Amino acid sequence: MSNPTPPGWYPDTAAPGNERWWDGTAWTAHTRPYAPATQQPGPVRPSAPAGPGGGGSGRIIALVVAGAVVVGAAVTGAVLLGRDDDDGKRPQARSSSDAPPPAATGTDGTSDGSPSPDASPDDGDPTVLVDQLNGITLPIPDGWEKPDSTVEQVLTMRTTGSYNCPGSSSDSCYHGTVTTRTPNAGDAGSAEELAKADVADAAKGAYGENAVGTRIHGGITSHKQIAAASVSVAGRTGYQVRWRVVTGKGPGGYVQSLVFPSTVGSESLVVVRYAFDAGSDGPPLSLMDTLTKGIRPIGDSETSGGVGSSVAP
Repeated sequence: MSNPTPPGWYPDTAAPGNERWWDGTAWTAHTRPYAPATQQPGPVRPSAPAGPGGGGSGRIIALVVAGAVVVGAAVTGAVLLGRDDDDGKRPQARSSSDAPPPAATGTDGTSDGSPSPDASPDDGDPTVLVDQLNGITLPIPDGWEKPDSTVEQVLTMRTTGSYNCPGSSSDSCYHGTVTTRTPNAGDAGSAEELAKADVADAAKGAYGENAVGTRIHGGITSHKQIAAASVSVAGRTGYQVRWRVVTGKGPGGYVQSLVFPSTVGSESLVVVRYAFDAGSDGPPLSLMDTLTKGIRPIGDSETSGGVGSSVAP
């Protein structure tokens, strides 16, 4: 049985000389120039004395040729792992003995999709949600947490304490949730176009149905757009769309899709989704704007409400 290819940077066959980020499921819009790791020169080995008929030279030539064959095979394997030409399909599954090429480390993350251990001093800060791939941080409000794992494999912060979702007692819901994610390569457009398209998915995921398709909150019965405008995020121009969602059960809520260019690499778009319950138990709607203003490039803590600063709900 083949194993799924882990998240990481892989050669982009549609753009020679570049790599594209594979998130473990689909190709994202993130690209960067290919930068192979620098090889450290090894010790110089003395030449073997030539035997009768030049036997020493013959052996050296044979070793050089064999080495070239091995390198050629490795390069061919790396290219084959690259994405299919613009079809959005996952890389070909490979045997466990044929490992993928090592991904470059740094602020973009390691080959397994986890942040590099020394990429940012903010990683261990409990008041900050760090998105290494997109080069941004979000302040975590008081009374919120960043869980170790979630059903959706996206960076998440949410209100502490769960409750049974209306209409589905087997599901746990939270009064407030914020996630960051990257769009698939085929979804990339302008920030405005993507925000307008994404907000419906944000509403469905928060108040329509769970990850396996079970209806929660009694399903969405209607929605109303209450805001749509350009917004400055971390010094870049983005776009946000906010809906009021009415559900069959429970108080419903508010969802927002915020889209803006990443601060790293090719500045591909990043999506931040907000979902706040309506009613007295939900966070104040103004917190959405406070969190948006608190988004910072990694390492930038000059303005209050950014890195390292908790925010009151």
